[in-house]
Amino acid sequence: MRAAVVSKGEFTVEDLPNLVPGPGQVLIDVTRCGICGSDLHARLHCDEMADLAAATGYDRFMRSDQRIVMGHEFTGEIVEYGPATRRRWKPGTPVVALPILRSRHQPELTGLSAEAPGGYAEQVVVQESMTFPVPNGLSPEHAALTEPMAVAWHAVRKSRITKGQTAFVIGCGPIGLAVIAMLKAAGVHTVIASDFSPRRRELAGRCGADVVVDPSVESPWAATPKKPRITGASDVLNLGFDAMERLRRIPNFPWWYLFRVMHSLDRGPSGPIVFECVGVPGIIDQILTAAPPLTRVMVVGVCMQQDAFHPATAINKEIELRFVLGYDPGEFRDTLHMIADGKVDPSPLITGTVGLFGIETAFTTLTSPDHHAKILIDPHSNRLTP
Repeated sequence: MRAAVVSKGEFTVEDLPNLVPGPGQVLIDVTRCGICGSDLHARLHCDEMADLAAATGYDRFMRSDQRIVMGHEFTGEIVEYGPATRRRWKPGTPVVALPILRSRHQPELTGLSAEAPGGYAEQVVVQESMTFPVPNGLSPEHAALTEPMAVAWHAVRKSRITKGQTAFVIGCGPIGLAVIAMLKAAGVHTVIASDFSPRRRELAGRCGADVVVDPSVESPWAATPKKPRITGASDVLNLGFDAMERLRRIPNFPWWYLFRVMHSLDRGPSGPIVFECVGVPGIIDQILTAAPPLTRVMVVGVCMQQDAFHPATAINKEIELRFVLGYDPGEFRDTLHMIADGKVDPSPLITGTVGLFGIETAFTTLTSPDHHAKILIDPHSNRLTP
């Protein structure tokens, strides 16, 4: 099997022993695999990431001195089954799978663990229970984006955004673009996207953003097409006065029951939903400072450095801060079908394709935001540049 192997930050394309699926596992021929931003970081900073993963309960993350086949955004076709499988699909069936294996109850992150080689290769092993057939003749290019789009869908779902709330997407790299597409698929009426890169702003518009802002010229918070009801703490307090004055006009009305119903349903005045998709120190504090009261901030960008913000700012505005990671199998399956059914279009994210020998160039190219968003790998292609 031919694969791209990384060790000490250097890629080499090698012939490796053929993979053998274990109990409950399936071998697939890889047709496409996406390059993820976490791959870019893991290539050079995997030891830091491994230390962090170990501190949070996962001690199998790749290390720089290991030989790793990366790649966790893949699709392929069924080749053969391991023991103790149900053999649900015929050989040649196109599938996608969650990038995780389990052996003796030990989870292994595919493409980020030495024990689970990833999709920068001609073949990859997946868990049958975490595998899904690709419906509606969906192309490999689009099927391979199931994984990153599922990350975005998880963030949108966890945000509990309503169609009438305004969404701000700060940072329009691949994950920000995916969030924009998923917000529009969810029917959100107003999505405001912000990025310094002209290329990323262009892609944000193609993904469905209603307003696209260059933050060096205009504040995203001032770009909303409709004036928000709540812009400061005084607005929140005045809402309380207005509500009580109206309720007190009703004779013998137990107004406090209305508040109890609102509390039980978690309903009440609310601000916009902000998706932080940058992942560098200082961004969270900037958002807390600029965002209006009662905002919910979804932290989707992965910041690997220590960060700092002013809790009192968030407290005074009663801002809700949520952190999200990954997706569950149901979200992954639903994302696949949203793409296959045409409810969401991931094509604007795809900006290039390379073969295994082009991975080094693709990684270098992706360090700049001015040209590419998502580069796919076709392990059977000889293309060297995206």
